[in-house]
Amino acid sequence: MSQARITHIGGPTTLIEVDGWRLLTDPTFDPPGRHYSFGWGSGSRKLTGPAIAVDELPPIDAVLLTHDHHADNLDDTGRALLPRAGAVVTTAAGASRLGGATIGLVPWSVHTLREPGRPPLEITATPCRHGPPFSRRITGDVIGFALRWPGQEHGALWISGDSVLYDGIRQVGGRCEVGTVLLHLGAVQFGISGPVRYTMTGRDGVELCSLLRPRTIVPVHYEGWSHFRQGRAGIESAFSSAQADLTWLEIGTPGTLQV
Repeated sequence: MSQARITHIGGPTTLIEVDGWRLLTDPTFDPPGRHYSFGWGSGSRKLTGPAIAVDELPPIDAVLLTHDHHADNLDDTGRALLPRAGAVVTTAAGASRLGGATIGLVPWSVHTLREPGRPPLEITATPCRHGPPFSRRITGDVIGFALRWPGQEHGALWISGDSVLYDGIRQVGGRCEVGTVLLHLGAVQFGISGPVRYTMTGRDGVELCSLLRPRTIVPVHYEGWSHFRQGRAGIESAFSSAQADLTWLEIGTPGTLQV
């Protein structure tokens, strides 16, 4: 029976441990209180710090970075961590900015992690659009990650990435079977752009999961920052109305999932 141990550290940041691999998603480890500019008049304040300090992390085999240009997905302390990771996988544009041995992927391209004594771990980049139509020039490129390895019983472990609900992200269900999803929600909005959203609401998540039919749905990216407009209560309400179950990970406490 294949299992993954997942620790939600805060915001989009999780530690995924599976078959000897340790993967870290979107590292955000700065202390709370600071306001960050995201460009074009948008920004956010970090409200809570990480549940695990960066120096308490085990050695990391790979960082899966959905995008490098917003501090709620990569802050200063997280950026300083990157050289210590065995690999950093992100967007093609992000790889050009970060340099070094960073691995850049475009949607539906694949990179496989290989180490002696461990099963190969296949990383497929999946589409994201971090805002309304034609917003890519402003919000930049973002990707999600579908993870596959030998012995999975229920389909890929999918990190959705920061995205609104649109045709690109709906394609995931048609391209791969999803067993577990780390679903980025939060209904992000900024005062300067009014009602425009930059990530999914709980209702959007319900619609997406009705297409993908994952066995396990784990919400992330919904707390700890001032630009999140929908927290746990709103997400729970949307999914309970649709009679869909969620798996909430207690922040800072590892949870074991059947994958």
